Amino acid sequence: MNKITESTAVNLDLKSLIMIIGFTISMVSMYAKLQADIGDAKELPKPTLSATEWKIKDELIRTTILNNAQGIDDIKDKLNTIENRLYEINK
Repeated sequence: MNKITESTAVNLDLKSLIMIIGFTISMVSMYAKLQADIGDAKELPKPTLSATEWKIKDELIRTTILNNAQGIDDIKDKLNTIENRLYEINK
């Protein structure tokens, strides 16, 4: 087994050396950009929901629920009609 010492020769061609340097630079720049983005995100104000927005969203949800309830009632009525017709056919 070879021991690695100060006199050990490392054979890297120029292409490999450039790839290693490029990879290292890209990782360092990505890390710096990520840290800058985190710093920016910490300084941004927290999103707030105003009373008007809350009221409008609440009203929208409530009307959607009521519309769905009406649609379900219509489907139930149609289902009852179909059941009655099947019952009459099977008599």
